[in-house]
Amino acid sequence: MKRITTNFRGHVQGVGFRYTVCHLATPIDVTGYVKNLSDGSVELVAEGSVDALAKLLADIHAQMAGHIHDHTSDTSPATGEYNSFNVAY
Repeated sequence: MKRITTNFRGHVQGVGFRYTVCHLATPIDVTGYVKNLSDGSVELVAEGSVDALAKLLADIHAQMAGHIHDHTSDTSPATGEYNSFNVAY
């Protein structure tokens, strides 16, 4: 199990980005959250198998490509601290 922390930049706030990510994550076996940051970016923290995380990222890029101008992503061991995936505030 792995954890990814991804920061999406571009026109990612006010376009349903968080809710789209939450919808995409629902059928995939991942836990964590997505939230807006004060600098205008969106942070994704997700835990799951390498394949599940890769699918989530691919689905996000496929669905929201026109809004994402750049992103950074870090991988670390999963902590198991999340029980579900949701929008954080």
